[in-house]
Amino acid sequence: MPNTSLMYLQVPKGAPVPGQDLKKVTDDSFDPETAALHGGILLQTLALDLSPYMRGRMRDPSIKSYSPAMPLNQPVQTLGFAKVLRSESEGFKVGQTVRGYMNMSTYVVLPAQYLAGVKVIENKAGLPSTTMLGGAGMPGYTAWWSYKNIGLPKKGEAIFISAAAGAVGQIVGQLAKQDGLKVIGSAGSDDKVKFIKEELAFDVAFNYKKESTAEILKEHPFDIYYDNVGGETLDEAFMHINNHGRIIACGAVSQYNKTADERYGIKNSMQIVAKQLTMRGFIMDADKDLTDFYEQMPELIASGKIKVREAVYKGLDDGEAFRDLLDGTAEGKVVISME
Repeated sequence: MPNTSLMYLQVPKGAPVPGQDLKKVTDDSFDPETAALHGGILLQTLALDLSPYMRGRMRDPSIKSYSPAMPLNQPVQTLGFAKVLRSESEGFKVGQTVRGYMNMSTYVVLPAQYLAGVKVIENKAGLPSTTMLGGAGMPGYTAWWSYKNIGLPKKGEAIFISAAAGAVGQIVGQLAKQDGLKVIGSAGSDDKVKFIKEELAFDVAFNYKKESTAEILKEHPFDIYYDNVGGETLDEAFMHINNHGRIIACGAVSQYNKTADERYGIKNSMQIVAKQLTMRGFIMDADKDLTDFYEQMPELIASGKIKVREAVYKGLDDGEAFRDLLDGTAEGKVVISME
């Protein structure tokens, strides 16, 4: 039975090139009935995540970071939502759905030693498989935990969110609106701006490619900055955030495809001292308490109280979906549907 995978072939020089750095490959000899499980499980993937952090793993292994470099000439590794087809592990039963890190393939064998981070997920709210990796998955709990625990929001404050129409930004903005904050969002297209302004009810929304970020922020100062992009936008945020403001450092997607010489050099970091700011980065690891998220978010999405926009790509390609994510072409949470 064919088993298709997205292979990681070489370290990208700048933006990953579809068909060159990444390529779809099919193994026609794979047999799901006889594949050795080594005490683990066989999965059929239902949905596969694409997120900006994955670009950081496509690097020379000698460069150390918080997550290991992806191995060359192997399937790309990502977070997936999948169904158990066979099991040699007591913790997993045939027919259950699970979420965890796995290869970007139609079928995935996870031997026993790779099961620690794989969790059985009951989709009680009946959400689409893609949403289980979006608003009800990693982007959702990233937004939830960091906004509440680093942002420490208070009713009546203002928050500025970059990449506000993206997977994380759209959730942060809606949580902030529910908490009674003024919400300011930037995005890279008129359609994205329309989405966060009209559908998500942001108070202020602007296209940073057409309008001056400095002028908008000067007119609308804020107490919390949710940073998804880094670079010049972060530099402007330093200048216009209020005293004792909080900066949530989630990512720097504007810099991921740039070499060290090309990356933007921050100029206004002295404002951290002058304004007594708190700036904190974070990694969504096992020590984060997500009990409230799992109890509340699926129902919030199912009821329509939290809206999610997804850019769903059908099946694996040669990396075009990942390209669209990184260059901002895709709108909303980028996810691969394997159903």
